[in-house]
Amino acid sequence: MRRKLRPPLPQRHGLDPARLRVPAEGRPASVRDHLVERLPRVPPERIDAMLAEGLIHDLDGRVAPDALSVSGGFVWFHRDLPDEVPVPFEIGVVHRDEAILVVDKPHFLATIPRGRHVLETALVRLRRDLDLPALSPAHRLDRVTAGLVMFVVDPALRGRYQTLFRDRLVRKEYEAIARHAPALDLPTVVRSRIVKIKGVVTAQEVPGPVNAETRVELVEHRGGWARYRLHPATGRTHQLRLHLASLGIPIRNDDFYPVATEKPLDDFTDPLQLLARVLEFTDPVTGEHRRFTSRLRLDL
Repeated sequence: MRRKLRPPLPQRHGLDPARLRVPAEGRPASVRDHLVERLPRVPPERIDAMLAEGLIHDLDGRVAPDALSVSGGFVWFHRDLPDEVPVPFEIGVVHRDEAILVVDKPHFLATIPRGRHVLETALVRLRRDLDLPALSPAHRLDRVTAGLVMFVVDPALRGRYQTLFRDRLVRKEYEAIARHAPALDLPTVVRSRIVKIKGVVTAQEVPGPVNAETRVELVEHRGGWARYRLHPATGRTHQLRLHLASLGIPIRNDDFYPVATEKPLDDFTDPLQLLARVLEFTDPVTGEHRRFTSRLRLDL
């Protein structure tokens, strides 16, 4: 097994440096030209500035602006960060031990860095605020969904906990607020085929073999609204939102289903009324039964 190279740059804001392979020979001839070719979204003048300021490193240290090769075949650097609006909600710690960390992620906070969300993500905040630089997610939760997310504290155990979610060995329970539909026969199990096309923000149900299944139960209702308990047997993108919309009861404040509408990233009003309420599994390390319940509450 090949040993992973340790980055010559420390984390910044809880983020590891980016790593880029540089060929030992061939075109382009210089390291600078190779970076320009491999990073088309970064202006060449910005790459020149990063080299001049010593912000790009190889295993021996700073890469010179006129370097023709690098030590170890890789360079490391920190990407420029996008402008982000701070998400004005705290992350609640539900459980913490030497192996895992379970938190209540608030609405509007992404789980991991992606696209326009980098510093304002649960992973980066937790690495920084709890001084856990090696923290990694065991699974993900949509940015607009609140509730339980589990992270792995010990890097040596990362694969064992991530495998739980990959192999569907975690029982998940969600809660949602939607219109009360007295004529709807509940509980019911919704089964469909869901596909998500890269570059399209919404997923869709299409004909074909079933790959998504959700059990829907009515918990209570009042004033035309109802609280529903959702048990997903699978984990397709936007599965719960699509399945409730297909029943004619889209989740309250859903901006995607049944009709997609654009909401500014700095608008933190009217959160999607969907909560990841329970995570339950057999611990792969200790063998003990684990059950975590969110401390958040959706108002009916």
